[in-house]
Amino acid sequence: MYFTSAAFVIFLIAVFITYYIAGTRQWQVLLVAGVAFYAFSGLHYLIYLAITITTVYAAARKVEGWKSCYATSEKSERKKIKEYIKKRQRSVIIVCIILNLGILAVIKYSSFVFSTVNAVLHIRPQPEADAFFRFMLPLGISFYTFQSIAYLIDVYRGKPAEQNPFRFALFVSFFPQMIQGPISRFTDLSETLFGRHRFDPQIFAAGLRRVLWGFFKKLVVADRMLIAVKALASDTDTYNGAFVIVNMLFYAITLYSDFSGGIDITIGIAQAMGIRIKENFNRPFYSKNIAEYWRRWHITMGTWFKDYLFYPLSVLKPMLRFSKLSRKRLGNGFGKRLPVYVSTIILWFATGLWHGASWNFIVWGLANGVVIILSEECTPIYERFHRLFSFSRTSMYGAFQIFRTFWLMSFIRMFDVYRDVPLTFKMYGSIVSDFGGLQGFMGLGLTLADYFIVGLGCGVMILAGVVMRREAGWLDKRPMLNSAVCGSLLIATLVFGIYGVGYDANQFIYNQF
Repeated sequence: MYFTSAAFVIFLIAVFITYYIAGTRQWQVLLVAGVAFYAFSGLHYLIYLAITITTVYAAARKVEGWKSCYATSEKSERKKIKEYIKKRQRSVIIVCIILNLGILAVIKYSSFVFSTVNAVLHIRPQPEADAFFRFMLPLGISFYTFQSIAYLIDVYRGKPAEQNPFRFALFVSFFPQMIQGPISRFTDLSETLFGRHRFDPQIFAAGLRRVLWGFFKKLVVADRMLIAVKALASDTDTYNGAFVIVNMLFYAITLYSDFSGGIDITIGIAQAMGIRIKENFNRPFYSKNIAEYWRRWHITMGTWFKDYLFYPLSVLKPMLRFSKLSRKRLGNGFGKRLPVYVSTIILWFATGLWHGASWNFIVWGLANGVVIILSEECTPIYERFHRLFSFSRTSMYGAFQIFRTFWLMSFIRMFDVYRDVPLTFKMYGSIVSDFGGLQGFMGLGLTLADYFIVGLGCGVMILAGVVMRREAGWLDKRPMLNSAVCGSLLIATLVFGIYGVGYDANQFIYNQF
């Protein structure tokens, strides 16, 4: 049941009505809604969700229960008992994480590993064996698994565990964020998730406007642009050279409109019910370098990998020993940075693998990591350049940096579009070897009117970003204008939206992750 389907709209209306008449039982309504929403994707997928909820809840309670043992022990023995219990806690944490990541790995990566081994050993795959390793990916498994693991680690680090198993189940299965995030922290989401929220017309209208804004981005811009992106990627013999650059631009528009539109719908639904979810985007196309871009794009995923992979990896004993050795052999400069770069490469390898079980995503992740490392190494050169040339501190040069970062990210993102590493490099090469022209541009499935609508939609998104930056929440203070904006978004989406078979739009790109 996609966000943009008619079934989901009916489901959402029913949830809103039930939620606001439920009084003190609002969070129970959301729990039932989450289970029902997930069941639409397949009743058997509830087993995976139930395993994650049960194991993580039990492990967190066990870890928290042990804390009282050294807290109440004699002062002379407290240190020894604390060390013993820490080991027991780590054992529980590790077993639970391995179990849940193991489920994710088997479901998501078995076929990839099997096909890679066959390719390396030059074994012809057998259809029966290949079919055995192909699993249907449960809805949002990457998101709720990572969210649950973050909660478990936070409890180990000292955060209180949730005592009520059903409240924890709601945290994992909160339906607006199950499809594509954001990846919420329990301490953040629980502040408003379990409380009672009375109907407030202003808050509800603000949430509804955010939902309609998401629909506009998705149906009017993203799904229309996706037609051309698919055409460009499906016939690479015809659409190469200059068309590769066109595809970079088109896919950047498509992915941003699709993903941020889905997040707008998620945040808007929660906001309409008085629940706060953290933002996942902060105008990423205004970034001046890739590191800044990833602080603005898919923010919750970036902070998850930083807090639960990069930092723990950096303080592991083997990494500390490597750091000491590298400083001794290479000096305090590069030797000190080298372990950080190793952790960075591991992080981006994991990020690529999280996005998809294929080599193109792995190469995409590693490419991001390499560019970030090279940028870090070139920092002294940049600093000297900025000191010597005053024009590098002007707004014009800042615009150049934004332009450069946009195209660099679009260039790397082509591994996602063509889904094949050799083919992607071939398309890169065609930009130089066979640039050509844009003959056949109107054969991409879009008319001049479609391009006009996309251009207008992009203009509206840029304008909205500028306005909201200057004064956040300004529409909430103007009820009449807010109503006019909501009405305009609804009409524009209904009139200009691109719909699939049965009036169900294309699924969101991040659903697959």
